[in-house]
Amino acid sequence: MSRTEHICLMATYNKWMNAKIYGATSCLSDDELSADRKAFFKSILGTLNHVAIGDTVWLKRFAKHPADHSALESVRQLCDPKSLDQLLFSTIPELSVHRERLDQIIVEWAHSITESDLDHTLHYASMKGVVSDKDFYSLVMHFFNHQTHHRGQVTTLLSQAGIDIVDTDLVFLIPSQSCV
Repeated sequence: MSRTEHICLMATYNKWMNAKIYGATSCLSDDELSADRKAFFKSILGTLNHVAIGDTVWLKRFAKHPADHSALESVRQLCDPKSLDQLLFSTIPELSVHRERLDQIIVEWAHSITESDLDHTLHYASMKGVVSDKDFYSLVMHFFNHQTHHRGQVTTLLSQAGIDIVDTDLVFLIPSQSCV
């Protein structure tokens, strides 16, 4: 599997898992979704907002890549998040609409990336203003890892609330290989 194929797989996995998680949240009340469950971002709603914020921050950085990926045009227009724990949306239905839009952008962007795009060094500043120059491909892998990390927290919080979203492993989406 090439690096670009792997990125497309990760974009598909991201979309698949978000659909599963947001579907599972429909079993909970607004109070249950916003209850402080002692997670990094307190609640299920807070954690899902954080993932959307993280995705927005990284996609806006990726939009500065010299390849000028057109799939990221709508991300360029989004407001910069003010903090990593900001509540962009106070309800799951509102956040879900935004999440679906982000996931579609991520899939389209992933399919537009070329192998040569991945060899770029990306210059960016953190939300605290720390400037870095890092390997673009490694940053893209971090982007997907960040999503997976926090979705893992959400699946734990959902499990504690009595909801099992069943299969969550990437292995279910990895294509089978033929033996020669």
